[in-house]
Amino acid sequence: MKNKCVGHAVCSLMAIAAMICIFFATRRARAQEEKVPTSVHGVFVVFLGTGMPRPDPGRQGPSLAIVANGKAYIVDAGVGLVRQATAAYARGIKALHTDQLDIAFLTHLHSDHTLGLPDLIFTPWVMHRPVPLRLYGPEGTEAMVNNIEKAWAEDIDIRIHGLEHNTTGAYKVVVHEIQPGMIYQDANVTVTAFPVLHGSWKEALGYRFDADGKSIVISGDTRPAQSVVDACNGCDILIHEVYSGGSRGSGEVTPGDAYFSSFHTSAGELGEIAAKAKPKLLVVWHYVPRRNTDQTKMVEEIHKTFHGTVVVANDLDVISP
Repeated sequence: MKNKCVGHAVCSLMAIAAMICIFFATRRARAQEEKVPTSVHGVFVVFLGTGMPRPDPGRQGPSLAIVANGKAYIVDAGVGLVRQATAAYARGIKALHTDQLDIAFLTHLHSDHTLGLPDLIFTPWVMHRPVPLRLYGPEGTEAMVNNIEKAWAEDIDIRIHGLEHNTTGAYKVVVHEIQPGMIYQDANVTVTAFPVLHGSWKEALGYRFDADGKSIVISGDTRPAQSVVDACNGCDILIHEVYSGGSRGSGEVTPGDAYFSSFHTSAGELGEIAAKAKPKLLVVWHYVPRRNTDQTKMVEEIHKTFHGTVVVANDLDVISP
């Protein structure tokens, strides 16, 4: 009888614990929804995808949107981009309606940053985007776009000349292959590109967006680069890639270690960069955990030298300066 009572007590405690977890999870979800800006004024960042090449169902490919005065500016085109934009639209971010996705900036042409590019070109067109996509990126962007159009040539022909009667020009892409410097300006934003160091890529870029008196810097994929420090220089938000977990043993360096040290930035290195750049907020995305590490250890590594606020971005997070 006593064992039965103990069993009932344990079950009751487990049920109460489960209810508490559900309660706080619901509160977190509601709090997140309450943070979604409803005004068309101001500037904020929507993280459409925060993942890496390794497939993770909880993290889509790297892509984000800077939303300024009700207009969305996409940076990078990871897999799942358009559907994530639609999810953000459903949460109240009207700038990310599918037919409004008409301008984007690529940091570099690695597949995980561009697998969503055909989606960005064609899906908004199918959903009646009225104008071509404007696309800014490094050398090679135009060749990539031309080959995408060739690959989908039959689809384009059927959608224009078949029963859908899609517009003839809006599937097109107006490509701007850019060099470092101010590369775009309109009534909402000024965009400046700067070079970064991404392994053997001959050209990789970061971007600084200035809008509504705020500054947002996106590192792109890079190993430690002074150009990121210079571009930020006290910026409101620095969005930077990172990996954590180094080589095992004493002095052992594997081919994987050589790759990461050449192409990416470790958590310790990011702390040093942020300490020099002095952003008001450091946001980590495109996080790659290696070996026996996790997000907590990664943030601890950053905080060894950078003592400001660090946020690890998740898909569909909305962050304001």
